[in-house]
Amino acid sequence: MLLAVLISNSEGNILVERFNGVPAEERLHWRSFLVKLGADNLKGAKNEELFVASHKSVYIVYTVLGDICVYTVGKDEYDELALAEVIFVITSSVKDVCGKPPTERLFLDKYGKICLCLDEIVWKGILENTERDRIRRLVRLKPPTDV
Repeated sequence: MLLAVLISNSEGNILVERFNGVPAEERLHWRSFLVKLGADNLKGAKNEELFVASHKSVYIVYTVLGDICVYTVGKDEYDELALAEVIFVITSSVKDVCGKPPTERLFLDKYGKICLCLDEIVWKGILENTERDRIRRLVRLKPPTDV
């Protein structure tokens, strides 16, 4: 199961979080652990350079994209390789929505559409969509046309 997807700014403030199957009392621990992990390792990292860690029998893959940090946490079938695919789809979608690696301001300006993308990529802890074109079609914010 994909336990969590978190996106934070470079200062460690959480911008978006999605937890699946993680009890509410453990979420604060995961937030602080992931932000500390990023603060320790992502300084000076290149865009989309992947970092891997494990903690309490789960896998963590994280990266930096522009001014934001993206973290994915999984267990069982969501090992490092599967999480690398998830994080690639997420970063590709964020770049598509923003048009480039985002600044925090640009990310927040496009927040709604990015959240829609995340919902199409991961649903209830399972990777749903990985195709860029399909995700782009599913999150179009246009009213249906009359035929």
